[in-house]
Amino acid sequence: MESVKTAKVQIHPQEKDAQLLLESIRVYAKGCAFVSEYIFRTKDLSQVSVQKHTYATLRSEYGLPSQMACNVVRTVIGSYKTNRTNRNPWTLCEYKNPQMTLSWNRDYSLNKERFSVGTLYGRVKCTYDIKGVERYFDKTVYSFGTAKVVCKHGKFFLHISVSAEMDILNDTDVVNVVGIDRGINFLANTYDSKGRSKFYSGRAIKNKRAHYKELRRELQSKQTPSARRRLKAIGQRENRWMRDVNHCVSKALVESNPKGTLFVLEDLKGIRHATERVLRKDRYEAVSWSFYDLEQKLGYKASENGQKVIKVDPTYTSQTCPKCGHIDKRSRHKKVHTFVCTNCGYTSNDDRIGAMNLYRMGIEYLVESQGSMSSLGGAQSIAPDVTSASK
Repeated sequence: MESVKTAKVQIHPQEKDAQLLLESIRVYAKGCAFVSEYIFRTKDLSQVSVQKHTYATLRSEYGLPSQMACNVVRTVIGSYKTNRTNRNPWTLCEYKNPQMTLSWNRDYSLNKERFSVGTLYGRVKCTYDIKGVERYFDKTVYSFGTAKVVCKHGKFFLHISVSAEMDILNDTDVVNVVGIDRGINFLANTYDSKGRSKFYSGRAIKNKRAHYKELRRELQSKQTPSARRRLKAIGQRENRWMRDVNHCVSKALVESNPKGTLFVLEDLKGIRHATERVLRKDRYEAVSWSFYDLEQKLGYKASENGQKVIKVDPTYTSQTCPKCGHIDKRSRHKKVHTFVCTNCGYTSNDDRIGAMNLYRMGIEYLVESQGSMSSLGGAQSIAPDVTSASK
């Protein structure tokens, strides 16, 4: 199985080279805007067709080199396809942030001393911060792919796609199953093959994100030069902080479970379009929570540690009794965070129930794939005494 991650480093071009790089990025963005207008108008997402109708203009009017013109087409088509996959409305994709996509060994190359990149006016070579990416130069394990040069607040960064072939955990080798229910009050709730539960609180994170939201609202309402400068200074600070939180949580999940662990997650695709089921005051948290980032980080960390992640249908996972299988939304009492089955009376923490049901679905997945439970030491009860859960 191929594991893909993004390595991010800061590059340090000299002043003259920085101007060349910035000008190339700006022209690249203009080229993306041109192609985006064509796709928006024609709804043409065929790379061959889009390139046929835009390539000559990108070369002649925008002065883009051949490879860079091809990258522009791929970049814009990728944006529209992502929007379609996420079921976003058909809207014009805009490219305001200064960045440029690069192809390995064509637009850019990298060694332990220098980063080399093609611009509109020739090749630029510069130093970069190698700390944290040294291991990716082991060609027997890792390979570089597409990269992006990004300019933020006058500084340049390189985002490199790094892939590695990892051994796939066979279902017959699974020794532990962990159901992980993701949420807002708790970032993750787990239930494993030993009947243990663990809660990763998200309350402090929710409060901090609410602070950022209110701060942005206040600054946007002022509409003054100083407020706009402050907004710019804040930039992506919240996103960087949230990514770091997800890194810590995913690392803790992987390190606290043995090799051979199967993690079971809900497939939350389309959650951003579920606003009709969320109170207006809670919509910001519901549709902007970084569930996908946590999923991605857990995925590649697990594959590197001899573990595996699967996604299952989330339907009724919070309304199903893990003991008798009865489904009733009245069983869950959100305000007091309890689950009381209306059929058999089984009682537990409501956040724990989702993780227990995901664990059960992981067991069912293994039974279907290998026909036995031998690797897990036989079937066991998935609903032990609630006092066995550690909070």
